[in-house]
Formats: sequence, C-alpha cells, structure tokens
Amino acid sequence: MKLPEPRGDLSAAVIDLLGGTSKALPEVDHDPYGEDLQLALHTAYELHYRGFPDVDPEWEWDPDLLRLRRDMEKVFLAALREDVPGGDDISGVLAQLLVEPVDGEGVSHFLKDDGEWWQIREYFVHRSIYHHKEADPHIWVVPRLQGRAKAALVAVEFDEFGGGRAERLHSQLYVDLLAGAGLETGYLHYLDDVPAQMLAVVNMMSLFGLHRAFRGALVGHFAAAEITTAPSAQRMVKALSRFDADEACLHFYTEHMEADAVHEQVMRRDVIGDLLDREPELTESVVFGVQATELLEERFGEHVLSSWRAGQSSLRRRTT
Repeated sequence: MKLPEPRGDLSAAVIDLLGGTSKALPEVDHDPYGEDLQLALHTAYELHYRGFPDVDPEWEWDPDLLRLRRDMEKVFLAALREDVPGGDDISGVLAQLLVEPVDGEGVSHFLKDDGEWWQIREYFVHRSIYHHKEADPHIWVVPRLQGRAKAALVAVEFDEFGGGRAERLHSQLYVDLLAGAGLETGYLHYLDDVPAQMLAVVNMMSLFGLHRAFRGALVGHFAAAEITTAPSAQRMVKALSRFDADEACLHFYTEHMEADAVHEQVMRRDVIGDLLDREPELTESVVFGVQATELLEERFGEHVLSSWRAGQSSLRRRTT
C-alpha cells in the first residue's frame, strides 16, 4: 500500500516526512473532523498496523512524529468530548443501543428499502477502511484488562479472528465480500477515495486502543459496535437479497448476525460488568466510548445519506 494523497498542509507534512522529502512539521490548528487532520492521523496510526512498503519501520516510534500525533489527538479528543453528553449512566447508554426505532433512518435502513446497487457497492468501499482492520485495534486492550473481563473479551476476539481459521477471519470475509461485489480487495485500496467521516471512526478505535488511559473507552466502543451490528447486518441481508447479490456478500452479514447477537451479551455482562466491578472509576470512560462511537457513526451516516439524496456520490471520487 502506497502512502496516500495529501488533503492539506498537515497530512502533506506527515506524508512528506515519511517519504523522506521533508522534516518540517506544522502547528496543529485544524478542523478536528476535517479531511486534513483525519488523514494525517490515519497515516500516523497506520505505522502501528501494516505500515507502508517504502517507509522505514523506525518511524513508528519517532519522537517528533509522536509529538505531532499527540497534538492531533488532543484536538480530536477535545471535539469528541465537547460533542457528546458524557456522564456515568452506563446502563442507560447500553439500554438505548438495544432499542431499534420503528422509523430508523440510518444507512442500512435506506439500503434495505431504497438503495441502488451502486450505493451498496459505495457503502462497501467506505466500510473497507474499517473492516480491513476488523478486531485489530481492540486486541491492544487485552493486556490492560484482568480476570473475567480479559477472558471474555479474548473469547469475542477469537470469533472475530475466525476461531483459528484464516479463511474465517472477519477481515477475510470482507475481502471475499469485496470480490463478490466486483470491487478491489487490496488492503486499504480505497483510502484516497473515502472521506474524513469514515476515517474518524477508524481513528477513534486506534486512539483508544493505543492508549492505556482509554481502555474503558475502547471497551465502550467495542460494546457499542457489537450491540448494534446484528440488527444492521440483518437489514443489509435484506438489501442484498433484493439484488441477488453474490453469496460472499450475504455471508459476511449473516455471520455477523449470528456472532454479534452473542457478543453483545458477553460484552455487556462479562466484559463491561467485570471491568467496572474492578475499576468503577472507568465508568465515565466506558460511557464516553459508547457515545463517541454513536456520534461518529451518525456523522458518517448523515454524510452518506445527504450525498445520495442530493444525487451525488458519498465518496471523495466516485469509484463504483
């Protein structure tokens, strides 16, 4: 995977630094949800995943780059904290996630009832940035948990990683989905095409996973993802069935319907329950993780649906 195309002075500075053409790093005074900062963050975080073929692995722990990343994280976190309600009502926020509104208006609702095939394929492109990394950021929290919370989260991750079978890795199932839809399957192939709203969701996971201080927020995010996935996957199955989609596309969502219906109970009872019994001071952090996930997913959904309703592509450049 090559370095992405810059989207402003901040991302250009990070990309030039990694490419060996510059040492100048700008001040971070940017839109926290904007294209430039989110791409710069995503590029810096990628060094902790698979990296870039032509970038020296030593950049992963370069002090200057880490200082810049810290400054970007502060801007992003400040915006997230300002834009969510906060609080310590963990039972309330989890219960709210379990409520399926009769008149739901999210992306999967739209695709189930009114979506066209090009829009489904476009949605696949967006989510590839997330699903190519499926379950990876969450594994960083394992050494930071204890007892039942650790054991239960590892059990959920075991399923996410295919139960020990490479062909059943959820990230591999998404590669199969992309192939079934006639899309490119390469790791982060569509990074230059996907807007900041999707990058922010993935960046949030990376931020929470890389910092021990946000172990509660990472657990909250993971729980929110598992609780909301099964009903969304069910809607996607109905959407795909309207187009007689390839079996690999259907299989990705049927797998999540079954697995995540169990995972949400494990996350609520065994992971969050035990974590907060041991460390009740993390309650607000767990709530923050849930709320930040909802906020960024809603921002992503609003961008996609507003673009489609205006007759436009929701990607930075239409590829489907």
